[in-house]
Amino acid sequence: MANLIVYYSRKGQNYWGGAVKDLPRGNTEVVAEFVQAAVGGELFEIETVKDYPADYYQCTDEAKAERDANARPAVKAVPETAGYDTIFVGFPNWWGTLPMCLFTALEAMDLTGKRVCPFCTNEGSGMGTSEQDLARLCEAAGATLLPGLPITGNRAAKCECEVAAWAQKLV
Repeated sequence: MANLIVYYSRKGQNYWGGAVKDLPRGNTEVVAEFVQAAVGGELFEIETVKDYPADYYQCTDEAKAERDANARPAVKAVPETAGYDTIFVGFPNWWGTLPMCLFTALEAMDLTGKRVCPFCTNEGSGMGTSEQDLARLCEAAGATLLPGLPITGNRAAKCECEVAAWAQKLV
């Protein structure tokens, strides 16, 4: 079975362990690489056409406005899903769910017959409603949603064994 690891990750200012910290690599990117190391597959980073603000608080304001408007921000590209059986989907928890740019990407992808495995970085809010939101998207697309994995962002670099155990159970 071939694996695709699709993720959105925020570099730069992030809420991390109770304070805003500048991260050279986003927490979700770190976890995505752990998934790839554990089960193999291709990594595909979702990038928005319009960058989010560098300032953490301005970014969260914009993310909340997008969520409230049910917006679909443009993305630079979406991966081709032919030839993949399992699609791991990684994201930070933004206002209780996936960043809206991931909805843009997932809705543009052919998920028919795919197994979708979400993983989410957060600072205490877990998966939020992302699994319910993904369940609706997967049902409409003819995909199967498998159990997700929440990872506290400030632990991301130390969670390789936990991520590997979860990912290996799903493939």
